[in-house]
Amino acid sequence: MRAFFRSKAQTMTANTISIDHPESLLTLDDNAFQAILLEGVSRTFALTIPQLPSKLYPAVANAYLLCRIVDTIEDEVSLSVTQKAFFCNHFIAVVKTGEGATDFTEQLAPLLSTQTLPAEHSLIKLTARVITITHQFEATQIEALATCVEVMAKGMPIFQALDLTAGVKTMADMNNYCYYVAGCVGEMLAKLFCHYSPEINRHKKELLTLSVSFGQGLQMTNILKDIWDDAQRGICWLPQDIFTDVGYDLNDLTPETNNANFRLGLTHLISIAEEHLANALRYTQLLPTHETGIRNFCLWAIGMAVLTLRKIKQNLTFNQSNQVKITRNSVKGTILVTKFTVRSNYLLSLIFDGLSHTLKSPDWHYQPHPKP
Repeated sequence: MRAFFRSKAQTMTANTISIDHPESLLTLDDNAFQAILLEGVSRTFALTIPQLPSKLYPAVANAYLLCRIVDTIEDEVSLSVTQKAFFCNHFIAVVKTGEGATDFTEQLAPLLSTQTLPAEHSLIKLTARVITITHQFEATQIEALATCVEVMAKGMPIFQALDLTAGVKTMADMNNYCYYVAGCVGEMLAKLFCHYSPEINRHKKELLTLSVSFGQGLQMTNILKDIWDDAQRGICWLPQDIFTDVGYDLNDLTPETNNANFRLGLTHLISIAEEHLANALRYTQLLPTHETGIRNFCLWAIGMAVLTLRKIKQNLTFNQSNQVKITRNSVKGTILVTKFTVRSNYLLSLIFDGLSHTLKSPDWHYQPHPKP
């Protein structure tokens, strides 16, 4: 699974606690505890989530950790589809009720393989503390987090049971997958933002609609970047119908693929992702200009996704994800540019249009599909 909240660190950082002694974290206060776990499982979100206002940070950090627990279940190679469904349902109940976290950990932790990151082993072992933090939030926040976990954890097994060696059948299937792993996260964030600010809440209906598209844009970018990493695991998330339209069969896909029709299908998917990211920008522009922390949180994700799509479009024959991975300087540049433009919707539109115009397929237009 390449979820919206997904950017794995390959090793634990110096500040994180050994897999053998994760309980050492339990002496920390809640914010420090969550910050260290975040740094272990995602350097990207360990950077972006702290940009949020202090009243939002704890809930969003906690939401990320909850999603990563679901993510860890899905990615665990030692678990069968039946076991994954069992642990997902168990975790839904834990998040909803605040009870049973210790039992969940005791059953799941021993089954995790060495292919699961040390930081994720620690996260599973510390589930009870994460859940304790969850149930310190207000009821509306808990409901938003629990709903997101339930959608993600129930949707995930649907795709686990499929043969994904030659992609999903249709673009609608890809949309559904993106909703289960990313769109629902976007909805959850929109609910948390609306709970935080009455001013933001005035746009709740539109924000909730755009948030699903926001999540899909980020998710599709991850899928396109990771085509060949996923292929090594025998998985493909590309939709066959898009490639059927251009005369290519995903059964023939290998890292050595050098086919003009495949590249044409890829450009169509890049164009679809760009449309979703344009919706993500509209979402961000609905947020009050004085809420610079929330806007930066959104803009950094959008900026890095657009730059990644540009690299893919410029190198359609890539066969390793690191060939289209943006550089640290690009990340720094995104942060610097947004620092000076975060309050200006006009400048943000100007920059987005300038960066994304090459991503569009002018002779082809995507018809959006409603969420499941």
